[in-house]
Amino acid sequence: MFYRMFESLLVNIAMLPLLGILLLILTPHKNFKMLKLIALNFSSLPLIGSLVLWFFFKDFLGQFQFVTKLYWFSSLNINVALGIDGISLFFLILTTLLIPICILLSWGSVKKDLKEYLIAFLFLEFFLILVFGILDLLLFYIFFESVLIPMFLIIGIWGSRERKILASYYFFLYTLFGSVIMLLAIVYIYYQVGTTDYEMLLTFSFSEFEQKFLWFAFFLAFAGKVPMLPVHLWLPEAHVEAPTAGSVILAGVLLKLGTYGLIRYSIPLFPNASFFFTPFVYTLSVIGIIYTSFTAIRQSDFKRIIAYTSIAHMNLVIIGIFSFNMIGLEGAIFQSLSHGFVASALFLVIGIVYDRYHTRIVKYYSGLASVMPLYILIFVFFTMANISFPGTSSFVGEFLILTGSFKCSTSVTFLGATGVILGGAYSLWLLNRIAFGNMKIQYCEKFLDINKREFMCFLPLILGTLFLGICPNIVLSSLKSNVNYLIEVIYF
Repeated sequence: MFYRMFESLLVNIAMLPLLGILLLILTPHKNFKMLKLIALNFSSLPLIGSLVLWFFFKDFLGQFQFVTKLYWFSSLNINVALGIDGISLFFLILTTLLIPICILLSWGSVKKDLKEYLIAFLFLEFFLILVFGILDLLLFYIFFESVLIPMFLIIGIWGSRERKILASYYFFLYTLFGSVIMLLAIVYIYYQVGTTDYEMLLTFSFSEFEQKFLWFAFFLAFAGKVPMLPVHLWLPEAHVEAPTAGSVILAGVLLKLGTYGLIRYSIPLFPNASFFFTPFVYTLSVIGIIYTSFTAIRQSDFKRIIAYTSIAHMNLVIIGIFSFNMIGLEGAIFQSLSHGFVASALFLVIGIVYDRYHTRIVKYYSGLASVMPLYILIFVFFTMANISFPGTSSFVGEFLILTGSFKCSTSVTFLGATGVILGGAYSLWLLNRIAFGNMKIQYCEKFLDINKREFMCFLPLILGTLFLGICPNIVLSSLKSNVNYLIEVIYF
């Protein structure tokens, strides 16, 4: 009985940001406090709802739960279907956690067009919830692409520097190019199968040639979101120019759209093509890990360093996905969640000093450990998490990925593991330059440690990183049945 009461909860969670947007529209522009409270409350309520979904989620089922179907274009056999499984559940929780943090983070830093800024983030939350909850391929594409619009505006309008317009176009055009080709593939699938319902598509077998063509079309769209080489150039530009909250949600959730798409659609719908293209994917991933790790070492901009590290970590996730075994796939999903916590926190670390001193050039900072001890303590914690220190979530994720990939290719595992070594090099070097040495008071005269609001932004990320690192089985147990079902679809 209790389970039935919550069957439509996923729909209600998706509608909450829209209700918040309506209230924001009706609120006067000058009432800043009310605007912030409305946005914070209506972005936090979906988090409570997603945690309720997790509480009532049945780990052993191995199928979609809380399914709701609504008729849309019945004559075309295209209908709205919402539901979650163990894979999408945690991406949903990650999304609904980071959006309130982004709004709280912008509490005092955003004053220009505040109402529009908050509306953009609530629209972003609405689209992301539907991306992870939709069970129709065409509607997935619509919401997958709709995410570009609010993010484009967040970078282009509220970005921090003069190149923000260029960066927003980089982001939009690089990620749109592959998606247009994916749309053509979706149209082809519709005419072949007669529907875009995801569960129906899982029962349909495409020919070898069709699988290769369709897989590559989907891969172009998802690889651009990860991003993989050579379509990675938009990410450092977007991160550098985006406001801090924009970088947090970009690294925390938007990069996961690529890995989620590969796990949800590319591999189960086109398994033979996935096996065929695995050497190609491994090659791109290994090159991406090594190249971006070395590139991160030579950067002078705080944000660019973390942006390149994000590319390296996400390419390691791709290796885990294409290991095609339980351990590797669980590790890839787990590491995606971990990266959502750790990378978001690192961009938040950058945003705090940028708000105070209005520069992200590393050489202007030194010796902050003596004047901002709590800030440096948090920085040390997330630096350790970034290099996969035992006890943090990244250690569990990377260990599972490397264990899973070792079963497929020892050489790929060895080359992928170089990213862990190089990660330690650039992360510890960055920490050393920022935390220790002589203070450069000619650039930074006044020092202020983090305040209560900033600490509250960090707190859920710290707890999440420790929780996933110390008690990973709580998450892995919910993943197991659905990952096992995915393996069965791939091989049988």
